Amino acid sequence: MNKIQKKPLSSLGYNFIETPLPKGKDEYYLRNEQWSRKDQYRKLTAYEVEALVRNDNTSDDWNTIFVSEEFNPQLVQHCHFYGMVRIGKLEPYFLEFHNLRLPVGLYNSTICACDFGDNVVVHNVNYLSHYIIGNEVILANINEMATTDYAKFGNGIVKEAEQESGRIWLELCNENGGRRVMPFDGMLPGDAYLWTRNRDDEQLQQQFKSFTEKQFDKKRGYYGMVGDRCVIKNCKMIKDVTIGSDAYLKGANKLKNLTINSSAEASSQIGEGCEMVNGIVGYGCRVFYGVKAVRFVMASHSQLKYGARLINSYLGNNATISCCEVLNSLIFPAHEQHHNNSFLCAALIMGQSNMAAGATIGSNHNSRGADGEIIAARGFWPGLCVSLKHNSSFACFTLISKGTYTSELDISIPFSLVVNDEHENRLKIMPGYWFMYNMYAIARNSWKYVDRDKRTEKIQHIEYDYLAPDSVEEMFNGLAIMELATGEAWYRLEENAPKKTLTEKDIRKKGKELLLNHPEEVARLTILVKGMENSSREVQLLKVHKAYPLYRELIALYGIKNILAADKASFAALKEAVKSAKRGAWHNVGGQLMKAETLEQLKTRIKKNKISNWNQLHDAYIEIGEAYADDKLQHAFASLLEIKEVNIKDFTGEQLASWLTDSVGTMQFLTEQIRRTREKDYKNPFRQMTYGNMKEMNAVIGSLEDNSFINQTATELEAYKQKVQKTIREWEL
Repeated sequence: MNKIQKKPLSSLGYNFIETPLPKGKDEYYLRNEQWSRKDQYRKLTAYEVEALVRNDNTSDDWNTIFVSEEFNPQLVQHCHFYGMVRIGKLEPYFLEFHNLRLPVGLYNSTICACDFGDNVVVHNVNYLSHYIIGNEVILANINEMATTDYAKFGNGIVKEAEQESGRIWLELCNENGGRRVMPFDGMLPGDAYLWTRNRDDEQLQQQFKSFTEKQFDKKRGYYGMVGDRCVIKNCKMIKDVTIGSDAYLKGANKLKNLTINSSAEASSQIGEGCEMVNGIVGYGCRVFYGVKAVRFVMASHSQLKYGARLINSYLGNNATISCCEVLNSLIFPAHEQHHNNSFLCAALIMGQSNMAAGATIGSNHNSRGADGEIIAARGFWPGLCVSLKHNSSFACFTLISKGTYTSELDISIPFSLVVNDEHENRLKIMPGYWFMYNMYAIARNSWKYVDRDKRTEKIQHIEYDYLAPDSVEEMFNGLAIMELATGEAWYRLEENAPKKTLTEKDIRKKGKELLLNHPEEVARLTILVKGMENSSREVQLLKVHKAYPLYRELIALYGIKNILAADKASFAALKEAVKSAKRGAWHNVGGQLMKAETLEQLKTRIKKNKISNWNQLHDAYIEIGEAYADDKLQHAFASLLEIKEVNIKDFTGEQLASWLTDSVGTMQFLTEQIRRTREKDYKNPFRQMTYGNMKEMNAVIGSLEDNSFINQTATELEAYKQKVQKTIREWEL
């Protein structure tokens, strides 16, 4: 039975806070703290009351209506007021936004205990309760817009006298809730990552809960706020929602328990048919056309469009999800998912990712239990109609070819193409695929996300370069795997069978020797690898003889590019700066790369309460980001020496000069590959056949010669050559 309460009409608009008030406080004390202009209002004059009554306005008590000096009662018509209402300046103007033109004033609305700034437009708001409205706000055709005294605005907290069961949690990365976190306004991808990991560290987990509890007080009675210059029109229900300035909400069905961040520099928009409940919307976000979002966080400048469903998930900055369904996932910045028939569930996706149509990444749908997980490093690109089984893990920039993968995968070699060859019943992995066959795509991927990073507050330093500490560490791991697999393949041949038991070190040594000196012999081997698929079938590595030298060249290039970027004054200054350089593990913390030791130090500071709240943790991200360039240089230099097999004590200027010159050749190769892999699309007769001639093709897709990205890479190559020549000359190498 519906519980409908009957109360005196005289109490409507009053007694907002249902719990006992602090001693000496009235029900408006929090409202007055939120609204700094409270002293700029006065009571109505007798003339103004008469004018309001004549304009068909009513109030339970005209003495509780307060107005500014520039109040014009003629601009308030057919309204019903309950409780204390404060109205700012009303002048005979109209406000216009996107061709919507409405006169300033309050018309045809029921208003309970609200504050209004100057020159607001309130038209046909059936019920507006307990809101603070900023200056020049437009509210038009809204069914219900109200705030409760226990409003939490999407934050994972409980208010006074509330049960713990009422707390909102985000069940990220796992459907069973084992990695759940408490959402909060301002939550960064790194926060979500640190909280969802380290579940065995109870002290760390308790600190994160404490941070969130301290971020917000538990008092009841905060009003919803609408910032200056917001436009809200044709919406059905807005409940317990606080909205920043310059937001645009139009035609939403239901918005409940939300914080919508917005500002003049990064305005947020929510469009037609959207339903959003229990969440945080970051600055500059776009949500349009029938989106459903429940228990979510959208980081700044992310987008949901065309019926997308985002549930129990965190969506990172500068990411876009259209049409499809995403559940229980933590997604780092720069993710794209545009197709209605793609599905992502129970996953940690570390950014620069793209989900193709038909890709199905679901845990309990193809596993025995609802507790499976997928971890995908940067550049995760599952292709058309890919179905993966949880648990699986993927290295940086893994491309997965169309197919159903019925076993768990652990793809630990970066930049690989993964193929399920059903004809041969074999999993095939091609290391270095991107550099050999689609350099244009991977280079443009790194470039476009830097270009599209619209964050106005860059607290976390996000790495977009495909050659970075995380991917280079994986490349070293890939080299070791290729060496071992090649050595095993060679010794597997009958004529090469060893006469004694060999250690793994012996086998790797042989594999490395073959890969460096006899690539044509390696090309004839069938190279198999273990531990990448949880099945009894064979897993084959393809084109290892080409990938292996490429990885070595690119690691060297990574080292040289970071040496040049460091812009040291001399060779001696460089040697001094990197005298203690070493390689080590790195982690992707919400898109921000950190050394393993830095991450451990960060967690220790949190547990020792040297970092005692989220703001201090965010300051720590900034500090780590400021040190990133130097940390990256140390790693890059150590990687260069290791791949060149040179001890730092023996490192000479002549060696560096030689490596600098060699790096120009690598850059030349990459630049040519960028053009060549795009050029294939223009020379392919099957791509040409839908056009009458090349002129029409160029008119439709743009000519190769006018491709701005290709032209930019050619320009950058020339600049790189000049930088190398200048360094060699000035450092007297």
